[in-house]
Amino acid sequence: MSGAVARPVGAGSPRQVALASIIGTTIEWYDFFIYSTAAVLVFSQHFFPGFDPATGTLLAFSTFAAGFVARPVGAVVFGHFGDRIGRKPMMVVTILIMGVATVLIGLLPTYASIGFFAPALLVTLRLTQGFALGGEWGGAVLMATEHSPEGRRGFFGSWPQAGVAVGLILAMTVYIPLDAMPADDFLAWGWRVPFLLSAVLVITGLIIRARVAESPEFARVKDAHAVVRIPIVEVLRTHPKQVLLVAGASLSPGIFFYLLTVYNFVYTQKDGGFTQNSMLILVIVTSAVGFVVTPIAGLLADRFGRQRIYLVGLALIGAVAFPLYWALGSGVYGMIAVCYVVATIAVYIPWALQPAYFSDAFDARVRYSGLSLATTLGNLFGSAIAPLIAGLLLTATNSSTSTSLYVFVAGAVSIVCVLLLGRMNRRKASQNDGRTHAVEDGAPHGTTPTTSGKR
Repeated sequence: MSGAVARPVGAGSPRQVALASIIGTTIEWYDFFIYSTAAVLVFSQHFFPGFDPATGTLLAFSTFAAGFVARPVGAVVFGHFGDRIGRKPMMVVTILIMGVATVLIGLLPTYASIGFFAPALLVTLRLTQGFALGGEWGGAVLMATEHSPEGRRGFFGSWPQAGVAVGLILAMTVYIPLDAMPADDFLAWGWRVPFLLSAVLVITGLIIRARVAESPEFARVKDAHAVVRIPIVEVLRTHPKQVLLVAGASLSPGIFFYLLTVYNFVYTQKDGGFTQNSMLILVIVTSAVGFVVTPIAGLLADRFGRQRIYLVGLALIGAVAFPLYWALGSGVYGMIAVCYVVATIAVYIPWALQPAYFSDAFDARVRYSGLSLATTLGNLFGSAIAPLIAGLLLTATNSSTSTSLYVFVAGAVSIVCVLLLGRMNRRKASQNDGRTHAVEDGAPHGTTPTTSGKR
């Protein structure tokens, strides 16, 4: 293929690209999760000390949500360059920005030292994290899916998502010995350790990602001189429905995931009587389950269809939403553990399929921009505000049933969006190059510069 991107030996193999994607995504999500944990444990005291504990925690959750506000901006910026100069450079740049912001949070003076500037700088660095993550995910998952062999797109595309589980495990594991520290020492300096350790992980990730080859599908776009001048404008002109439907389809898994990993720490301490260490261990163990479930879900999607398996995961989320919060309210650890395992499986099934299922909704020449914008919008209106909404619902109703209903309704919205997205993609597939394809899950076929097939 003339003009193809030069590849180092072995650097373009699907396995090596998947490894680079999962390691980079692990680091990105480690950085993101240590922030969310610190927001629950210490930020209300160090950066919002003038408020009562409940208000301070809500303000800390607000800074957590600020990262999601910046994600669509990062999606547009990095999507633009990812669709114009390549996926690989954006993978390197985003991990560097995320890492620098995380280390700086670990060095940040508190409110007691610099007053108002402390929370202002915290929000700024949080916005920087979100900006980087808004572009990182799109690059990582496209490198994995666009390098995947025929018929294996669901499996190889799932590996970046497995990095979410690994990053969460690392983040929670780091906090276990810190939790055993004297409270004064942890509040004084211990909470900074996870942020500073990120520097080592970022250097490792940069080395690994620099060795992989560019996406072959992007190389074909360049060879065909089909690079779009302003990708985001083209996305909004040609794929507006896909953006909305992908955002809606990602709503339910994102909301439930952040309730499991962020909000429930506060909920169990308030109503379940659990120690913070018990919840850390529970999330670590169930995240290991999620890591195993992720590639299995990818394999099943390649065998039975992405839409079908995605819907199974969404249905399971709705089914476990009520039992989970009943169990959490009961305080019976065994019951909670079982529900958490089921809930984790439910979340990771659709999560695993998002790279392969969502990427096929967009043409290759604008795929980075379209995929990144759609998923970050879903996160902004779902994941970002999930802990806040759950906390407000509990305060207003004094019942966890309201939280379960919130999850259930979000699941219904996602199911409708998945069904509509599948119908739209099947129509697109039937019109592709004048060929009619029987596509159970709505993934379009073909490998032209403007479309990419189901792999």
